[in-house]
Amino acid sequence: MTTTDHDGAAVPAESPSVRTPLPRYVLVTVGIAALAVTILVVRELQSIIAPVFLALNLVLIVHPLQSRLVRLRVPRFAAAMVTVLVVLALLAAFFALTGWSIAQLVLVLPTYTEKMLAIVQDSAQWLATMGLTPTFIEDQLAAIDANSIAGAAGAVFSNVSIVVALLTTVVMAVFFVAMDSMSFGQRILATAVVRPRLATAMTSFGHGVRRYWVVATIFGLIVAVLDVIALEIIGVPLALVWGVLAFLTNYIPNVGFVIGLVPPALLALVDQGWMAALWVVIAFSVLNFVIQSIIQPKFTGESVGVTPFVSFLSLLFWYWVLGALGALLALPATLLLKALLVDADPRARWVNNLIASDLRTGSGLPIGRRRGTDRNTREVVVPMAG
Repeated sequence: MTTTDHDGAAVPAESPSVRTPLPRYVLVTVGIAALAVTILVVRELQSIIAPVFLALNLVLIVHPLQSRLVRLRVPRFAAAMVTVLVVLALLAAFFALTGWSIAQLVLVLPTYTEKMLAIVQDSAQWLATMGLTPTFIEDQLAAIDANSIAGAAGAVFSNVSIVVALLTTVVMAVFFVAMDSMSFGQRILATAVVRPRLATAMTSFGHGVRRYWVVATIFGLIVAVLDVIALEIIGVPLALVWGVLAFLTNYIPNVGFVIGLVPPALLALVDQGWMAALWVVIAFSVLNFVIQSIIQPKFTGESVGVTPFVSFLSLLFWYWVLGALGALLALPATLLLKALLVDADPRARWVNNLIASDLRTGSGLPIGRRRGTDRNTREVVVPMAG
């Protein structure tokens, strides 16, 4: 487009001002800085955020029951109260199993005192060959005085008080989340009007979290039963206790298997010797690899599937951010971030190509379109309920 000056000569017209986007490195730097600040804030508030997020997960697990009760014309408030009672029953069962296992262990361990002392003496002799003489060990033990013992006891009681505080927060959060759950479906549908992708992502998050916990529970039970059978065959005492431990630690991705393996292997070592301990390690390793690494991922589905490396990184990251509960909530927390930052933004869907265990989830297209539906087909948002 041109114009003329006062002499009639043609000159180019001034183009309208065009808004120049910020350089990419500026956007990346600002984004990383904002993310770092957010992570630090969440880490400082972990005693609040972790139990509240756990309560949200528990309510999402039981929510299909609440939806079914509503469809059967049960009042919404009564259905929500049923959700609260079921969640509290699940928590009570968890702590009851944990308490029973600890009680059984406390009753049996004193019978192995002599064998443990023999193993300690053998270990001390072996350490002496490495330069750690009995005199050195005695000097280290002498450094343990009444003040250090009192400090250790204080730390134990402090941890108990922290657990009680977290449990109280979880119970209170369950009640309030259950109250809000009465309108989950309506809120998602209302969000779909203005932000359809966000509504779809949050719906997928709800279904994915529920599927993750259900699959983890079912396969945890299968692994626990098979572990008990293996321990009975080997002849390890307290096989049922170790089965309960294997079931509980199954919810911790990647390293939960190791936590559930060490105690029965040590007891097998004390009771029968190195060969029995080796058989425990072999049995647990084979069962864990076959069931949890080969079979279980096939039932988890693409909405929960991330690569093993991403799963391991999420465990480390969320343990650092949210503490001990972060190890339990690592994958659900990763799914929430994925829903908000990746699935809800069409420009970021390519990230799925890097983190998803199934590459079909990284195409950036809705599920229906990947299956060959018409290009103009609109996404259908399903309420989070049920």
